[in-house]
Amino acid sequence: MPPTLPRCAWVPADDPLYIAYHDEEWGRPVRDDRRLFEMLTLEGAQAGLSWITILRRREGYRRAFAGFEAERIARFGEKDVARLLADPGIIRNRAKVESTIRNARAFLALQEEETGGFSHFLWQFVGGEPRINSPLTSQEIPAETPESKAMSKELKRRGFGFVGPTVCYAFMQAVGMVDDHLLTCFVRRKSVTASRRR
Repeated sequence: MPPTLPRCAWVPADDPLYIAYHDEEWGRPVRDDRRLFEMLTLEGAQAGLSWITILRRREGYRRAFAGFEAERIARFGEKDVARLLADPGIIRNRAKVESTIRNARAFLALQEEETGGFSHFLWQFVGGEPRINSPLTSQEIPAETPESKAMSKELKRRGFGFVGPTVCYAFMQAVGMVDDHLLTCFVRRKSVTASRRR
């Protein structure tokens, strides 16, 4: 049996779904508007829950919310809300469901207003490039930062819900706006090695 790769402390050693998410997605920069909207929705759905609860339902969310096509979600009405609240593939929380629909409308408005769209708007909070942190332990990773507070404030001003500073920081980690892989993590070591070769 091959040796276990050193990973961030929050990754269970016996959960293939969580391992794949950590190894292949978490902390990798995302610039695609639809994927950013998806991750913001999922991070908001996580509020008060564990990430694995949401990760295991991601395909359910994609089916329930039209592949995260904001134009379709923005047209959802009461019948859709009732359908979603009966769907075991997602978190059946009325406030979160209704917020996702409102967020789709806010997302479309923001896309129209901002040159460069949703991606440019979000990435401006970190100056357009990933912030590479160097935590040795999980305890060194903050729950929120001045950047996540600023993002939260602006998203709320534009009509988004479930986007508090802690949700925003988890989102920023997930989509690679900040890289919080531990210094001992093989993903961090691999990225450092690659940058030295450039």
